[in-house]
Order: sequence, then structure tokens, then C-alpha cells
Amino acid sequence: MDIAPIILVILVATGLVTYKGLQDYSFFSKYNFDLDRIRKGELYRLITSGFLHVDWMHFAFNMFTLYMFAGIVVAISGSFYFILIYMLSIAIGNILTYQLYQKRTQYYAVGASGGVTGVVYASILLYPDLKLYLFFIPIGIKGYIFAIAYLLYSLYGMKKNSDNIGHAAHFGGAIGGLVLTLVRYPMLLQQQAFLIFLLLIPIALLLLMVRTNKL
Repeated sequence: MDIAPIILVILVATGLVTYKGLQDYSFFSKYNFDLDRIRKGELYRLITSGFLHVDWMHFAFNMFTLYMFAGIVVAISGSFYFILIYMLSIAIGNILTYQLYQKRTQYYAVGASGGVTGVVYASILLYPDLKLYLFFIPIGIKGYIFAIAYLLYSLYGMKKNSDNIGHAAHFGGAIGGLVLTLVRYPMLLQQQAFLIFLLLIPIALLLLMVRTNKL
């Protein structure tokens, strides 16, 4: 499968930044999502934290997922719109994280998951019949099932709160990918209304859990 140059750039750039962060804690600390530092004005962390990961397994999962979905967005919408969705979804994901955790101190997280989830949601809207064939599952999995399961797992990760992965950013990224795709292709509101409803279920659950103080 050919890979678009812009996707390769993201994969390589994220790998290099992750490598540097894992080798140099001061670098990791300077560019991660550190809520206290963001509160003091270091807004660049809303983007730079998306290029860092807690370990190579975290990096591999995010970049493999990006690779699986990004080609659809590039093929249909072009490289510019792909990078717009990816970068804005990282930012929106981290802004949501800030809003959810702003009363906490010493909270930090890293990961490209916001951008990846934004691309996942965009690709599913653009190509609803997408199926994934994962090495440990012999049958095709509908893309929207993967996306919903991914966010439900993120809810579990937020609830457990036992790692420094930015699970909350997944939801902001999903919202970013959804909204940006519908802005570009508003006809999807009618054509894919039920699919959009399904994709909104995990986001609605997050809002419910926040409202009932269960996070």
C-alpha cells in the first residue's frame, strides 16, 4: 500500500520527537501537556505534546492507526485538509483536556491520539464502508465499530487514570474530525445521519459522566 508523503512526514516527525523525548527527560518535560505550565501561558504545549509518547508501544499503536485511516482522508480531501484535521484535532483534544482537568495540579499527558482520532472520524464519514483487517482478528471490522470501541476504551482509561496517556484528548479529536469534515461536506449530515448518531454515542457518554461527576 502506497503512503502519501504528508502521512510519511507525520510518522517520521512524530518518531523523531518521541525518540528525543524518551532519551531526554528535560525535552519531554518542556514539550508535554503540563496543565500548570499551559495555565501560565505555554500554549505551544497544546500542539507539541501531540508528537510525544510515553513509550514505543504507545507510539506504534497511534501511528499504525493513523496509517490505517489517513490515506482515505488524503485521497478524498487532499493533503492540506488532512493536515488541517490532524493538527486542529490535536489542539482541540488538548483544549478539551484542559477544560476537564483545569482544577487539577501537576497533571500532564502526551500522545498524538487527538489528531489520530480526528482522522479516524473523518475517514469513517468519508468512507462509511471501511473495514479493518487486524492480524489477531480474521474477519473485517467496520471502521465505525473500531472508532466507538476506541473511545469507550478511552473512557475506561480516563476513569482508571493510571497512565499519562491523554485519553481525554481522544474525545476532543473526535469532535474536531467530525465537525471539520461536516463543514467541508455538509451533505453528509443527511446522507450519514445514523452513522453520525452512532459516532456521537461515546461523546454523549463522556458528557454524561462529566455531568454526574463519575470521572
